Amino acid sequence: MTKEVRHPLLQVHHLKQYFNEGSKQEVRAIDDVSFDIYPGETFGLVGESGSGKTTTGRAIIRLYDPTDGEIIFEDKDIAALKSRHEMLDFRKDIQMIFQDPYASLNPRMKVRDIIAEGLTIHKLVNNEKEKEARVKELLEKVGLNPNHASRYPHEFSGGQRQRIGIARALAVNPKMIVADEPISALDVSIQAQVVNLLEELQEEFNLTYLFIAHDLSMVKYISDRIAVMYHGKIVELGDADEIYFNGQHPYTKSLLSAIPLPDPMYERKRQRIAYNHAPFKGDETMHEIAPGHYIYCSENEVAQYKKAASKGIEKE
Repeated sequence: MTKEVRHPLLQVHHLKQYFNEGSKQEVRAIDDVSFDIYPGETFGLVGESGSGKTTTGRAIIRLYDPTDGEIIFEDKDIAALKSRHEMLDFRKDIQMIFQDPYASLNPRMKVRDIIAEGLTIHKLVNNEKEKEARVKELLEKVGLNPNHASRYPHEFSGGQRQRIGIARALAVNPKMIVADEPISALDVSIQAQVVNLLEELQEEFNLTYLFIAHDLSMVKYISDRIAVMYHGKIVELGDADEIYFNGQHPYTKSLLSAIPLPDPMYERKRQRIAYNHAPFKGDETMHEIAPGHYIYCSENEVAQYKKAASKGIEKE
């Protein structure tokens, strides 16, 4: 019996996003990044502020025009799309949930109009009655009262506003959602509720997620695979459990050391591992150090990473 070969929904090949290119102020926000995301998967992208993770998400949905590289969605290079019609079709298939539920909703628009905007643009409803019914259905899906459709964003809490943002993204029946730190602006008590909602919606609608965050523990909870990003590069990539329990790159270890645990004795002794990396030398590439586990390193570092990874597996 032959093993089924999965085909990626999204392929990112050697993506680069430079700002102020060629000047002294040049910023290489994304510097030669490659990864695949498969249908129905949650791919976590984690790193500190300034690592390039949000820029990666925005480049993928073409809020930025990439400096170089390919973004292949359903076998089409969306980095090369030019016409309004092509872009409209693509934007229907990939939606974004933004980090700030306060800034991402137009304060002058009622919730009904915010959610229905995509329905109108993509001509997914035939009349006002259909539109109204669809908006109410979406509000129910995300756990909000359908009768509140006539309210304005300021009348809702942060968690409720993020649910409105999720309903807006769902409205056009996307195949993939880029969730850009969707819980970082919310109270801790609300974060788990929103993550659980995203998981329920993924199962119901067979959604694929790119989940961007700086909290490795939350990314591990929701993701199938994780990529760790640092200074515009992906420095480690693998299954969520493998990265969380057997992360090998010094930067990954630094992120792991910053995760608090509800244990006073542990917290008293916990030491944060600092990571102060010199500029990349230029001889680093991605190497597989265990099945499906990749590290960005030079050729002469591969053996030691493989040895360390195998020791970590033995401990488990």
